[in-house]
Amino acid sequence: MSDEEFMTLAIAEADNAAAENEIPVGAVAVLNDIVIAAEHNRMEQLHDATAHAEILLIRKISSIINDWRLSDVTIYVTKEPCVMCGGAMVNAHLHKVVYGLRDPRSGADTLGLLRNPDLLYQVESAGGILENICKEQFQSFFRKRRQEQKEEKTAKNNS
Repeated sequence: MSDEEFMTLAIAEADNAAAENEIPVGAVAVLNDIVIAAEHNRMEQLHDATAHAEILLIRKISSIINDWRLSDVTIYVTKEPCVMCGGAMVNAHLHKVVYGLRDPRSGADTLGLLRNPDLLYQVESAGGILENICKEQFQSFFRKRRQEQKEEKTAKNNS
């Protein structure tokens, strides 16, 4: 499968997050060209600030392969990992992360965390895969959320 095909699976996982009123970030893990696990954000559901798709996925993969070292695994994720997730990827010795939507303000790749030569391990990365689709998915979620908040406020003011 191609990067675009794997990213399409991550996008479907992000749709699952949005359906659960979670910020729509989805991720899939690939080992030997086979998807071995998928996850999406669950911060609201689990009441856990660390329940990002990538963190949940790293935990799941480690359990599946029975090893914390993920040096043969590639993660496809719809949004550039934050520094928390990027740090976890470095610590897990992840082979590669491929992401859709770039995060110019707080992305781990943009900030140079993933390939920092001062760290003991570096993670290969590629960004911008199906970026327009990932961006629209993200923006659509927040447009809908703002509209719902506006309607709630109006209803509250009218009662």
